[in-house]
Amino acid sequence: MSVKQISVFLENKPGTLKKLTGLLTDNNINIRALSVVDTKDFGIVRMLVDDVYATTSVLSDNHFIASLNSVLVVAIPDEVGGLDKLLTNFEQAEINIEYMYAFAGKKGAYMIFRVGDTKKAEAAFARLGLASLSSEDMAEV
Repeated sequence: MSVKQISVFLENKPGTLKKLTGLLTDNNINIRALSVVDTKDFGIVRMLVDDVYATTSVLSDNHFIASLNSVLVVAIPDEVGGLDKLLTNFEQAEINIEYMYAFAGKKGAYMIFRVGDTKKAEAAFARLGLASLSSEDMAEV
């Protein structure tokens, strides 16, 4: 099961990220996971939120440039080699990872994966007996 990630393009200058988080706060939108990548002139904020539709509407209404992507969210065991074991499954299924980032939830650690072919990855996970979280599951972690 995949989850929708919102990517927001921000000008790389003081206060721009705060404008984004303030807007989401003012609209009662909860950020569940966040990654910020920057270049000299702009940044990309990748985030998982509690309400994708409301977030994209609020962002559009306030002239933020945003896009949606499907990502996989997977629980990682809190043990030595936990991530390595999971990545072995990706390797065996020949799934290319474009990028990944992590967040800590109430029940453990989770990795967010953007892969080259989400459907292929979901099918491989099903064959291997692995589970990725749904949007509904995200509310519980």
